[in-house]
Amino acid sequence: QRQLVESGGGLVQPGGSLKLSCAASGSLFSIYAIAWYRQAPGKERDLVALINGGIVNYANSVKGRFTISRDNAKNTVYLQMNSLEPEDTAVYYCRIYPSGSWGQGTQVTVSS
Repeated sequence: QRQLVESGGGLVQPGGSLKLSCAASGSLFSIYAIAWYRQAPGKERDLVALINGGIVNYANSVKGRFTISRDNAKNTVYLQMNSLEPEDTAVYYCRIYPSGSWGQGTQVTVSS
């Protein structure tokens, strides 16, 4: 299966922005549906954004603030996160939707 590696997390103040990357191996990455998930301490791992065949979907909690996109030449899917809130603090994961394997994720911390 394709290997996906998340990166781009970090510490950001409320209202700030981060852009996460999900880099994939293989030459047919663009045919896969890719989803971003997040998991905060003590909480469920929730789907936050999905891109599939040009169609994008977002969880209500991030709609209007997050944007999922892809760069086919780089075999990479991105998650642009704007207007970040403390509630967005979590480990963010990407995987092939709906049943791909999990990677290490990347930590996003939104705090003053």
